[in-house]
Amino acid sequence: MTRRILLPTLASAALLAAACGKAPAPAGGTSSSTAAAPAGSDLTPWQLEHGVGPVTEPVALGPVDKKLAHEGEELFGERCSSCHKADVRYVGPALGGVTERRTPEFVMNMILDPADMIARHPVTKQLYATHLVAMPNQGLTQEQAREVLEYLRTLPAPPAQ
Repeated sequence: MTRRILLPTLASAALLAAACGKAPAPAGGTSSSTAAAPAGSDLTPWQLEHGVGPVTEPVALGPVDKKLAHEGEELFGERCSSCHKADVRYVGPALGGVTERRTPEFVMNMILDPADMIARHPVTKQLYATHLVAMPNQGLTQEQAREVLEYLRTLPAPPAQ
């Protein structure tokens, strides 16, 4: 009986992962700045630090923009909170303090193109291997990703456990 349930479930999960196109990815984890490109990688040093995706220029940050952060908090609640919490690992990694571990460009590229990030970036490949869940592309615009980034800047790192 267990086999009849388990095997179709595992097969469905494998097909779902394959149907997402390139390998899927969650955000967060170890610092992208310390990631070394694996042998044969096509990533530039900039891409290793800032991720792969549509954000290819530095994102200028100043003090937290409260209006952008408010918009980002609403988007996060609608699109991200079912998988991410600020202070605990949930479906995906805890995102409190993520902007201390990752560059703004890395975070935005992860939001905007998670499939390419997992397919090509060693840090997100490792995160996918840890969490075993694909971060879906939420279809946000670059402006919306910037708003979510601004909100994430307001989240402190969770206490060490």
